[in-house]
Amino acid sequence: MVDVLVVGAGPAGSALAAACTDLGLRTMLVDRAPHRPWRATYGSWAHELPPLPADAIAARAPTVRAHALTEHQLDGEYVVLHNENLRRHLSRPDIETVTGRAESIMPTEVRLADGRTLRAGLVVDASGSPRGRYAEQTAVGVALPADVLPPGEAIFMDWRLAGDPPTFCYALPLDGERVLVEETSLAHLPGLPFALLRERLHQRLAVHGWPLDHPEHELVRFPLNPPLPRGPLVTFGARGGLVHPASGYSVATALTLAPIVARAIAETPTRTRGTIWSLEARMTHALRRRGLAALLRMPPARVPEFFEHFFRLTAENQRVYLTERENFTGTAAAMMALFRSAPPRLRSAIAFAATSR
Repeated sequence: MVDVLVVGAGPAGSALAAACTDLGLRTMLVDRAPHRPWRATYGSWAHELPPLPADAIAARAPTVRAHALTEHQLDGEYVVLHNENLRRHLSRPDIETVTGRAESIMPTEVRLADGRTLRAGLVVDASGSPRGRYAEQTAVGVALPADVLPPGEAIFMDWRLAGDPPTFCYALPLDGERVLVEETSLAHLPGLPFALLRERLHQRLAVHGWPLDHPEHELVRFPLNPPLPRGPLVTFGARGGLVHPASGYSVATALTLAPIVARAIAETPTRTRGTIWSLEARMTHALRRRGLAALLRMPPARVPEFFEHFFRLTAENQRVYLTERENFTGTAAAMMALFRSAPPRLRSAIAFAATSR
């Protein structure tokens, strides 16, 4: 029997398994295909990430722009992770890796589809997003030549040509030769179909005069607002509710939390869930879920205007809302600042959306 068994060999599970091993815990990592490549593109604000080797970063964008009703330059550097090198950084020879599909995951036991039963002092489920009827973020992306964006630049959101339902363009460098351009639905219930996003993406590429004949690079679909985990099983990463309800980001949070959670497992296993979800984190998450609920109910024509006022907030307010998961007061202040700055018609839309059922 091992000390820790982590189910799921994605970035979150791999980071936690590595952190546990670094503390001397006997660690097992279980996945149906533990060595398959990580295909998703993981972007993050640089300040969110823990210290990483230089080669774990595939690209950097010191200049980050956003377009709503007007253009904005955002504060901070945006980075794209190098999946292969990040995975190598999180690999440990002492981790016992098991190939198998988990059919039953319990606090100290995992049963695999082939009949094997694996036991541990503590099981952590990091097997990815839960299934259910939740608001989803969806996107279709293509890789284009690097010269479609100025060097060192990323587009965080471009709400021009937003449409109904509204979608935006997200563009960032993948390396020195390619940029990823995605048409993204920030949140919709149910998630928008890929066919619609493809159509919107082609329209946007045509408007910008960008190449239309490149194969798809990425399809994205994941839930934004599943309930926080309950019960005795420890969960982590997207399975553990770490997806930001407003942005969809989770990997940087998981990488940062992994050593902290591993320390809790090593010292006081019964406090592990409270370490991941402190009261402050739960309160902050609840506020962000209210913000997501308001966005889901907002009239489509008001969405670009809403983000115009978000991007006019101070850099501190933007940073707190987008990246600080244990700052209830700061998150509430950012939300109130946006509401106060909005014109009456937008305030009415926000208030109605936030209070509707």
